Amino acid sequence: MKRLMLAALITAFAAGSAMAQTCETKAVSKDGKPLAGAAKTSFVTKCKEDTCTPKAVSKDGKPLAGAAKDAFMKKCLAES
Repeated sequence: MKRLMLAALITAFAAGSAMAQTCETKAVSKDGKPLAGAAKTSFVTKCKEDTCTPKAVSKDGKPLAGAAKDAFMKKCLAES
């Protein structure tokens, strides 16, 4: 029983870390080399904005606009 639980725990951690790709890890060029400098900064900024934008909806399911969207985006970008 202990072996089964240990195997399940190891599998869960391996799957979780494989699925947790951040914008930093996605910042690679077309030839597979890591981006650096301004290109990396630009890519990471756009990636984070693209990640937060679909989440910017009200409780009714309508897209946020104006100050509400600005506040949400600022908070979301700070967290990611």
